[in-house]
Amino acid sequence: MLGVLTLVDIVNMGVALLTIGLGLLGWLAPRWTMQQLDMVAGPTHMAYTEVSAVSGCLFVGLGLGAMILNEPLGWVVMGLAYAGAAVGRITSIFRDNAASRQSWTFFGSEAALAAWLILANT
Repeated sequence: MLGVLTLVDIVNMGVALLTIGLGLLGWLAPRWTMQQLDMVAGPTHMAYTEVSAVSGCLFVGLGLGAMILNEPLGWVVMGLAYAGAAVGRITSIFRDNAASRQSWTFFGSEAALAAWLILANT
């Protein structure tokens, strides 16, 4: 029997579905994903496998894992993954002079998702 869903449950599931959806794009449409991220494959095309793995199936697994476990720690782990992405992005923005509207938007999204998942589930 299903219990009553709280706002935290609903938002967590929404974040997981978003994460899975973005992962599916990275996995199944790596060329489109790379185009959106201003990435270009080199002569070995290793970039396609990297996008499929890291921007793809890693996110699918992360979202599915959190949904299947549906435990606070699972949601916090997903939040820590987003926090790691936000730290990497902000580091690159300043270190690599990579500031753009898109990079700041991605950073803000990653930081907000990290904050929600960590704070709402601890």
